[in-house]
Amino acid sequence: MGKGMPRLAVLIDAENAQLAILGALLAEIAKIGTASVRRVYGDFTSPALASWREELLAHSIQPIQQFRNTVGKNATDSALIIDAMDILHSKRCDGFCIVSSDSDFTRLASRIREEGLLAYGFGEQKTPKSFVAACDRFTYTEVLRVPENGNSTALPVPGQGEALQVNGELVRYLKDAVESCADETGWASLSTVGSVITNHRPDFDPRRHGFRNLSALVESLKCFEVRRQGNEGTSPLQVRLRTTAAKKASAKKSSQAVQSGA
Repeated sequence: MGKGMPRLAVLIDAENAQLAILGALLAEIAKIGTASVRRVYGDFTSPALASWREELLAHSIQPIQQFRNTVGKNATDSALIIDAMDILHSKRCDGFCIVSSDSDFTRLASRIREEGLLAYGFGEQKTPKSFVAACDRFTYTEVLRVPENGNSTALPVPGQGEALQVNGELVRYLKDAVESCADETGWASLSTVGSVITNHRPDFDPRRHGFRNLSALVESLKCFEVRRQGNEGTSPLQVRLRTTAAKKASAKKSSQAVQSGA
């Protein structure tokens, strides 16, 4: 873990989460912060959640047992929200990871952000847009599933299965973000572009389009050109619209023509 990584409270709604992606989920969370608090909520006496017990020990996650005393009433959601508010007011975490596809946590995510803390959501594609929009960033757990061949680095092909195609709407978002971040030469930091897009679309994720990261997605599109800011191979990437480059070249030629004519 890098120094200065945010401390995160990982709160999992077992009734609306997939056990199969638990390991991949924690690995994903490790990229953005330290999971200081790890809790999962549900009725683990029920057959549906019995398989969770062994995995929770393996990943050092504290189970919070919630008996279903009344049919149709979800005590799990209430317990998770109460604990989240306790942690929020204790000020011992910098953000929360709410793992659920349930819209009941929309207000909780909004409340976390109102306090100036980070709200990360993780849920399936069926998650209501209201919950997605309430988070700083939302990751669809389908991209965390390990393929049947066991190769966790394999990614879906655009247009197949649950992967989304690189459509006109996505390209428009990318172009707008590049233009808003560009300097006078038209170049923009790719990391800044990614942050701008996520601010507008919390569920933006290149993996949903079949690409490992944003740089691979942008480099696949002919309307952009990408370069390294310095000579080092690890230096930050920059991106700009090819139309911008063409306009700059055209303007330079026109200026040279005027000067030669004079």
